[in-house]
Amino acid sequence: MATAEPITDGSVRSESERLREQPVSSALIDCILQKLSSIELPAKEHFERYMRHKWRLNHKPRTLASSFTSVMFFLDFYGKSGKREIEKIERVDLEAFIEHEQDRGLRISTVRTRLACIIAFLHFLMEQEILPGSILKRGIKPKLPDVLPRAMNPADVRKLLGVISDIRDRALVLLLLRTGIRIGEALGLRLDDLDLRDRKVRLFQGEKNSMGGVVYLSNDALFAIKLWLRQRDKNREFVFYGGVLKKAVLFTPGTLLPRFLHKPLEYCHYYKDNRK
Repeated sequence: MATAEPITDGSVRSESERLREQPVSSALIDCILQKLSSIELPAKEHFERYMRHKWRLNHKPRTLASSFTSVMFFLDFYGKSGKREIEKIERVDLEAFIEHEQDRGLRISTVRTRLACIIAFLHFLMEQEILPGSILKRGIKPKLPDVLPRAMNPADVRKLLGVISDIRDRALVLLLLRTGIRIGEALGLRLDDLDLRDRKVRLFQGEKNSMGGVVYLSNDALFAIKLWLRQRDKNREFVFYGGVLKKAVLFTPGTLLPRFLHKPLEYCHYYKDNRK
């Protein structure tokens, strides 16, 4: 009795690549069925009929290889969960497999491709009246990973700074860019919050978490702030004070940069109060 091959990522990847290189002929489906016969899976007979069905529809080798790999992984996972009869499959089995694949660190595009291949296989079983249609009554979507904010391109930063001639505005923008503090935190800074000798800015209360902190100044931000401090009105309380005709700088680099390149600064709203 032939022993079944264990299913591993490496063996599946090399086999999948080999299948994609095969021309669409009887040799391709024979290769797939030969591979299928050497592994132990639940519902193997249904899987074999499904692959023959896709071959008769003249699907491309890449499509056949992708379907074979995705369904094979799913059936292997289904069997290892203690189930054998495909007729007893439930929606939670499919959801558990998708979560398992994401926990393995696969890219979201790969998980979506596998999900689409598995759903196509399940639809085939529904058409054969092997499975009820209630399994896929509601759609299944892989959870999207948290997207980290993208840093502004250094070339775009240089373009932005190149069109800011106002000393105050340049100091404020560089402070925001280099430290990552929020606009409200920057506008609330007082002279006592600046420690230019140690290149520090003290934030005694964050806008969102109500906690204090310290950020450090880069060379260009420190130089710009020193220039602004030489010119600013020393009787004013806030570092970046405003007035009735002076507006606060608010911007999102990815969305407002094109406008900045035509106009030195796009001011977004007035101060709600006249800062001293």
